[in-house]
Amino acid sequence: MDAAERDLLAETLRKTMTAASGQALEAALDELGWPDLLAEEPQTAVPAVFLLLGETGAHAPLLNDVLLAAAGRPLGGTLPLPYAGGSWVVWDRADGPSAALDGDLPLRPVAEGEAVPLGAGRRALGWWLLGTGRAMLALARTHVLDRTQFGRPLASFQAVRHRLAETLVALDGAEATLVAADDDLGSLLAKAAAGQAALTAARHCQQVLGGIGFTAEHDLHRHIRRALVLDGLLGSARELTREAGALIREQGTAPRLVQL
Repeated sequence: MDAAERDLLAETLRKTMTAASGQALEAALDELGWPDLLAEEPQTAVPAVFLLLGETGAHAPLLNDVLLAAAGRPLGGTLPLPYAGGSWVVWDRADGPSAALDGDLPLRPVAEGEAVPLGAGRRALGWWLLGTGRAMLALARTHVLDRTQFGRPLASFQAVRHRLAETLVALDGAEATLVAADDDLGSLLAKAAAGQAALTAARHCQQVLGGIGFTAEHDLHRHIRRALVLDGLLGSARELTREAGALIREQGTAPRLVQL
């Protein structure tokens, strides 16, 4: 797939995700060829789809497909997913009530499940978290460019700039780890970096937006809840960082993940 085809795919996906979410979005993506894309070009399909899920605020149970494909199983089912704190959840295919902080995501707790390869799922969630962080940064940037205080645009204040700059650096760093991730350890670190970047975006963008960011009418709170839930799936940033540290101590060496 060349650059023009990737741009066309991204434009089509964005329009589709803007118009639908949940079960309806899954059906629309199936019509667009999501199963074939995942099977034939996962390195293109997964970043494109999951990044746009974050940026648009849409959702669909596609994480199941990524993990099923990595395990060599047919798509269309569900798997128990490890969650932060040692718990397990299932991401249902049908829309319904949710036990998660983000009530739009049809997650429900289950007993402990079987072990499955998590690397591909962690990379997918990392892209989703990156998109969510970008969406929050875009909302905060628009706010500070449009609003004034003491006769000056909010964007002119150094404290505001520092918060948004730190958010951008965190998101760009997470993207770099996701692009480089090609094994289990790299995927673990990429998911941790993306989760931490999304939480950094939530913290700084909430401060920049001020009171309006707490209101139900503003979109920020939806992205914050989404980031909190996705960070916990397949291991939170804190847990994965500890897991990586324990692995490095056990091996007595830190592998080179990227050739600089």
